[in-house]
Amino acid sequence: MKPYIEAFFDPATWTISYVVYDEPGGSCAIIDPVLDYDPKSGRTRTISADRIIAFVNEKRLRTEWILETHAHADHLTSANYLKNKLGGKTAIGKEIPAVQETFKKIFNLGTDFIPDGRHFDQLLADGETFRIGKVTATAISTPGHTPADLSYQIGEAIFVGDTLFMPDLGTARADFPGGDARRLFRSIHKLLAYPAKTRLFLCHDYAPASRSTRWETTVAEQRAHNIHVHDGIDEHEYVAMRQARDATLDMPHLLLPSIQVNVRAGQMPPPEDNGISYLKIPLNVI
Repeated sequence: MKPYIEAFFDPATWTISYVVYDEPGGSCAIIDPVLDYDPKSGRTRTISADRIIAFVNEKRLRTEWILETHAHADHLTSANYLKNKLGGKTAIGKEIPAVQETFKKIFNLGTDFIPDGRHFDQLLADGETFRIGKVTATAISTPGHTPADLSYQIGEAIFVGDTLFMPDLGTARADFPGGDARRLFRSIHKLLAYPAKTRLFLCHDYAPASRSTRWETTVAEQRAHNIHVHDGIDEHEYVAMRQARDATLDMPHLLLPSIQVNVRAGQMPPPEDNGISYLKIPLNVI
């Protein structure tokens, strides 16, 4: 069954979130939702998430899932806010405890933070299937950008997270803690082994001035034109390119606040004795 797909672009973080549903009045999954965050003031807003809520209500959809492709380093997730407003189960890849353990040490999150994935309702394994109403979805393990990346095949579409960008931008970085360029190359080729007409939906597009923002491509387009992994690029060549390029990149603008929220499935750190939640900035670590 071909799903209905509605995209929501956030220009502040270049992020695309999705509502995927089986039919109007049916069931939906929300993928990679954004919580607006102002790093200058430390204030969060729900403008992006409320656009999704309005669409879900307009189409009279029942939210069954709120899916994360990984623990993002470039935006905060609104998964917890959406769950409280719309219901549904939060889900992420089963390797998320490894990511939580890494960042528990970096941020010194304390004994109350247990890195076992319990913050999410379900941890999905490679090949695990689940239902979105009348549509079947399958989790596809695609590590490399982080150890816990998942892509989601829903009907004839695959939502690839940060693994791939539009062909003129290439592929995701692999230099975050636990990232691995060699694993990323193999994950990408796992996706590119799908039929040529398979539709691929991206989590980001940092569009150059020469074109408008796009977030849908195909396996055929990626294999023919992706500047980093088109047909003919071997693993050794890709890894050398990816490692050299990653060494030149700045850290994402919202890395430090994002990770602390996203490893908690969108929940804020527990309030301190004055009732206020705080985010930490580790000095000289990242």
